[in-house]
Amino acid sequence: MLHLLKKISKSAVSTNDLVAFADGKLIPLKEVPDDVFSNQMMGEGMAIRISNDTIVSPTDGVITSIFPTLHAFSMMLTNGIEILIHIGLDTVELKGKGFKKLINENSQVKKGKPIIKVDRALIEKNGFDLTTMMIVVDDKGFKISYQTQGNASGGKTVVATIDN
Repeated sequence: MLHLLKKISKSAVSTNDLVAFADGKLIPLKEVPDDVFSNQMMGEGMAIRISNDTIVSPTDGVITSIFPTLHAFSMMLTNGIEILIHIGLDTVELKGKGFKKLINENSQVKKGKPIIKVDRALIEKNGFDLTTMMIVVDDKGFKISYQTQGNASGGKTVVATIDN
């Protein structure tokens, strides 16, 4: 039992990296052309102007919900932090058109696991911006720093670092 407690304590103080949830250009939330995100009303985070068709898990955790319109999903990380991945701006209006769910709610996922397939051509043809945000809804008191410049490779490029 003592060995298990030492292991839990050690993992609680280690650094955890979140990787890009898609390929594309990293941008700070303040540059997202939507006040809810740019003013961080939902929480802190970062965004990617995506250039591919697959949204992946940024880290290990559980998919706690996938919105019925498939434009967003939330996760609980192994350290208890809760995040939201919101695909595009106003894409809720598409009512699921242009999105394909690749995994179910309550699924345990690993970093880089495909979650949602996006039909970029269809969504952009309908006039929607596919800038995609990662919002930390509950940071559980952890300090998080974000990478918001450069290009990202989904499942590989570190976009956020979590410390105690």
